[in-house]
Amino acid sequence: CIAGLSISPCVYAQNLNAGIVLADDNGNILYGQNREKQFVPASILKILTSLAGIHILGQDYRFSTDYYFDKNSKNLYIKGLGDPLFISEVIDQLCHEIILKTKTEQIHHIILDQTYFSDQIQVPGKGSSLNPYDAPVGALCANFNTIMFKWSLSQGRFVSAEPQTPLLSVFHEDIKKAGLKQGRIILTKQQSLLYPGLLMKYFLEKNNINVTGSVLQGRFEVKEGEIYSFLSPFEIKEVVQKLLKYSNNFIANQVLLFIGAKTYGPPATLEKGIKAVKLFSKQYLKFDDFTISEGSGLSRSNLISPDQMLKILIEFMPFYSLLNNQGNEYFKTGTLLDVRTRAGYIAGNKKKLY
Repeated sequence: CIAGLSISPCVYAQNLNAGIVLADDNGNILYGQNREKQFVPASILKILTSLAGIHILGQDYRFSTDYYFDKNSKNLYIKGLGDPLFISEVIDQLCHEIILKTKTEQIHHIILDQTYFSDQIQVPGKGSSLNPYDAPVGALCANFNTIMFKWSLSQGRFVSAEPQTPLLSVFHEDIKKAGLKQGRIILTKQQSLLYPGLLMKYFLEKNNINVTGSVLQGRFEVKEGEIYSFLSPFEIKEVVQKLLKYSNNFIANQVLLFIGAKTYGPPATLEKGIKAVKLFSKQYLKFDDFTISEGSGLSRSNLISPDQMLKILIEFMPFYSLLNNQGNEYFKTGTLLDVRTRAGYIAGNKKKLY
């Protein structure tokens, strides 16, 4: 034991293809095995993505969504800027703000601008399953591009599994095709492009705003009037906490893509996001000889060493409480086929972190 910590599990690294490092809060190595060898990190890569997001954007940063109302055409323009938590409650708040700021009682078309992200993004490791980690990314995405549903015996039909989210009739056929009584469907890329506007139409009409037109894709065209910027109620640290708690691949890659666009300009691409994380790692962590191809850990081409992970954890220490907690451990796990990873902190005597 070291300061009350058992390191007996470390012996398993000696004869297996495994790496481990244990250090105190100053980075002094207490035990290590295959420290410099690079391994597939799986979801513990999310700690690096989160750390880069917090540093590049600032601890108090809030994602935003721009909007503009053309009083002549009555068209409402919405420009997505990558908010990963553009969920029903937030969309409802946005609609209330639009009503308050524009003072309109009627809207014609709702036009969604998705151009802040490239439309050619393909996340390595993402498949086509009904699992939420396979949801598409984008500049304007509602509810992680998923729809939760359940069968209501009393109503004899499918209803939303989330009280804050309506189950729109346009998705009924897709739910039936899933063959499930409850669960989720993942939106196709085309569905995901319009879903935020369909939800906005619902919430606007719920608040007595007459929407006479359709939900369309288009560009943010300001002819006259004011552009408004709606700020998310969630700070980046809250985004990261949800990212880590639910190991949400969608949120992780939204953050990666956004910091790429923030650093190198839109449209957001994986290449820009990776470049931004590499630059951050070189400047603040003093290493850049690692491999990442996306930000969530889905891809098996991601490679990082225990020593590099240690440097990430030392820098992430002020935010350790954002990780999952069990007893005196704060941690993130990762799982892929034949890959098991774990990274985080153990609180020792006097809450000293290892």
